[in-house]
Amino acid sequence: MSTPLEDATDTLIRIFHHYSGKEGDRYKLSKGEFKELLTSEIADFLSGPKYLLLVDKIMKDLDSNKDNEVVILVAALTPACNDFFEEQLMKEGF
Repeated sequence: MSTPLEDATDTLIRIFHHYSGKEGDRYKLSKGEFKELLTSEIADFLSGPKYLLLVDKIMKDLDSNKDNEVVILVAALTPACNDFFEEQLMKEGF
């Protein structure tokens, strides 16, 4: 029996590979693949103009060798998603 964190990790890996490799290396996301993943999988988290800028910033920050591909995903998405959840909690009065 797997733990919730193991299930979540498995899901993240499967989603990553669903989008990766369409435009090159199967183990990396191109800029286009990265944007497709974000807009398809976490659109509610990234709605509004401030989050569109955040997507570009995340891509730029993660693309350390300037090849327009990224590998790190969870560490970059967590802060963006955390902001979304904090805003939702504030709206709900928590």
